Amino acid sequence: MRHLKRTVILTFCLSIFIFFSCHSEKLQPTKDQNFNKDWLFKKGALSNGETTDLDDSAWRKLNLPHDWAIEGPFSNTYNARTGGLPVHGEAWYRKHFSVNPLEKGKRISIEFDGAMNNAKVWLNGHYIGERPYGYIGFELDLTEHIKFGEDNLIAVQLTPQDLAARWYSGAGIYRNVRLKINNPVHIPQYGTYVTTPEVSKEKALINIKTKVVSFDSKTSKAVLKTSIHDENGLIVAENNQDITLSSEVDTEVLLTVNNPNLWDITTPVLYQAKSMVYIDNQLVDTYITHFGIRSIAFDKDKGFMLNENQVELNGVCMHHDQGPLGAAINYRAKERQMQIMKSMGVNALRTSHNPPSPEMLEVCDKLGILVIVEAFDEWKMGKVPNGYNQYFDQWHETDLRDMIKRDRNHPSVIMWSIGNEILEQGKKDGWKIAKQLNDICHDEDPTRPTTVGFNYFPAPFENHLAEHVDIVGMNYWPEQYNSILENNPDMIVYGSETSSQTSSRGVYHLPIAFKEQHETNHVSSYDVTVGPPWAYAPDIEFDAQAKEPRSLGEFIWTGFDYLGEPTPYGGRDNSTNGYWNDDWPSRSSYFAPVDLCGFPKDRYYLYQSQWTSKPMVHVLPHWNWEGKEGQDIPVFAYTNAEEVELFVNGASYGKKVKGKDVTEIPAEYHDYKKGWYKSKYRLSWQVPYQPGSIKVVAYTDNKIVATKEIKTADKPAKLTLIADRTEIQADGTDLSFVTVKIEDENGNLCPLASNLVNFSIDGEATLAAVGNGDQTSLASFQANERKAFNGLCMLIIKSTENSGIVKITASSEGLQPSTVNITTK
Repeated sequence: MRHLKRTVILTFCLSIFIFFSCHSEKLQPTKDQNFNKDWLFKKGALSNGETTDLDDSAWRKLNLPHDWAIEGPFSNTYNARTGGLPVHGEAWYRKHFSVNPLEKGKRISIEFDGAMNNAKVWLNGHYIGERPYGYIGFELDLTEHIKFGEDNLIAVQLTPQDLAARWYSGAGIYRNVRLKINNPVHIPQYGTYVTTPEVSKEKALINIKTKVVSFDSKTSKAVLKTSIHDENGLIVAENNQDITLSSEVDTEVLLTVNNPNLWDITTPVLYQAKSMVYIDNQLVDTYITHFGIRSIAFDKDKGFMLNENQVELNGVCMHHDQGPLGAAINYRAKERQMQIMKSMGVNALRTSHNPPSPEMLEVCDKLGILVIVEAFDEWKMGKVPNGYNQYFDQWHETDLRDMIKRDRNHPSVIMWSIGNEILEQGKKDGWKIAKQLNDICHDEDPTRPTTVGFNYFPAPFENHLAEHVDIVGMNYWPEQYNSILENNPDMIVYGSETSSQTSSRGVYHLPIAFKEQHETNHVSSYDVTVGPPWAYAPDIEFDAQAKEPRSLGEFIWTGFDYLGEPTPYGGRDNSTNGYWNDDWPSRSSYFAPVDLCGFPKDRYYLYQSQWTSKPMVHVLPHWNWEGKEGQDIPVFAYTNAEEVELFVNGASYGKKVKGKDVTEIPAEYHDYKKGWYKSKYRLSWQVPYQPGSIKVVAYTDNKIVATKEIKTADKPAKLTLIADRTEIQADGTDLSFVTVKIEDENGNLCPLASNLVNFSIDGEATLAAVGNGDQTSLASFQANERKAFNGLCMLIIKSTENSGIVKITASSEGLQPSTVNITTK
């Protein structure tokens, strides 16, 4: 009897424990769940892709993010404008999942960071919602149709169209997806807005606006606890607010942080705001916001001011693709891109011509890179047959507001761009749309100015569009900065898109010419004006910025080469607003100082010589000119030192002084004049070719500060592998970028080598992509081999979720193989 009584008591106690445990679990805030794994994919039209009784057992299994277009194949049946890759068509993604019955009563939603494009979403056969614009994130409520404790099916249809953009867009659910499970009372998507109205080294005021929503009619009271944590996680300010709940409540609190660490381009310190909602002393939601404490200002005389210090914008425009990886977002790929840009001296980014991924802004926050977030490439007037203009009327306000609400807490963001080269510049009433979009931006975020990249000078001034943005961006009009400011003394102007110089890494065509349509479809890396009609040498923009200190700076087109827009190879038919493929097989751009793989071209060092202070010197071209013995070869040097001395096989060819000794290069301007431009940014010599070496020595105050030497390479003898990181995370997403060099027996790069290199991977990693930076190559980015282009190619590996050693081996017929080991942790 005593044992029975004891059993009853234990059972009762256990029942109470289970009840309170379950009750507590139901009220606990549930973190967003990564929803990227175990999707099913099928390309092609389906009439019943959303139905629950469709047999999808044979569909391809994959993890998101996913870009189906980068898988190819390349074809001249696809438009060269978008990279000759299948960016259009129809495809379906489906995912089976379950939700714990204990979550019943909570709010269930799905959040997409972006799906390309015309996304339509169903849950268990019920239509949930859609979003046409592939670059914007969106969230859909699933609660009504969720089956708790049973199988659920989410289905997504994508129907991207050909020529929906002027560049490679990618295709698929190419950004991250999350399943969100919230208590009935919670902080919704984009629920906080953090500003820093007063900033000094001694004290900062932090304004935090928080939205709280309630789907619980029985609960009327809550407490919002807001705390600010420094970079070490320590609380530096906090506040509690009592809230009377309704369907939606807006709160505001002003907190003081003493002796703040300011976010800057050199010290990008981040803070964290933690917003916690309590009901009856129980935590029901936690919402984390990362932000920086900094002040920004724009002055017509002083330019851009960050924390009251003048900063010249050394900027780049960037499309969203990641070269051989395509459009499928990867944090490490974005981080590497911007690290390379920062090493060139870049301190600013313009997201051309669409909202960026959240990952890109996270990277810029951490690296200290200022950002112009751009919304649209089109308004109502289209540039391509299937552009955003067809959705503008219905969606522009929603898309613009969501972009700003998503991105306005990032300290790196300094401007909102409402458009790029929009055709409404030429319309007398085009200013009306500019004003409308400008007003939306100011309504959502009055702390940052608006801008537009204008290109049809003087149309935006004559038609008053320039009057309805805060800061005027000018694309490719360096000679007009002064006249614009003289005629509009209160305007603030900058080069929103500059130069458009084109080149192919390691290619040098002689003699140097004004224009060039070469049979190889490559462009000379001497970096003179070879490109489209609007292009000009970087030196011209350097001059224009120096002559007009009131300009905020420039954003070169572009930081990285990108897929699509293979200018200057690629015909254009203005009568149909379409594009020919006459110059196939070019399939990616030539514009950047860095190629598609991230290998620097010579122009990278030209910008570095202007935008950095650490002593450097660069010399070009390569020194393998068999058959040209005795012929003069132009040798250029770029430096940020005072002077450079050239040595050829040990003999001095004399010193040249930067800023005094000029280099004549052929250049063209907007009025299509041809003329020899005298550049004070390049030093040059004419050198009769003889095998051996060329060496440049840079001096400041008559002291050697930097050197660089290039030797004539013998025939290819071996491979060398260099991993950008030999230790990566075993998280299934981290990457290592492995450079492959073709070298002679003495370790000199073979600058003309094109050997086919084969790869093998042994261990906990998979092949992510291969590439070589050749704009004309139609080889698959996802093969286990790649030909070198001018001595270089690249392998990109992705970790699995298991730790271990990854052994990568590169081999090529007749060459000594090479291996490198990478540890995944």
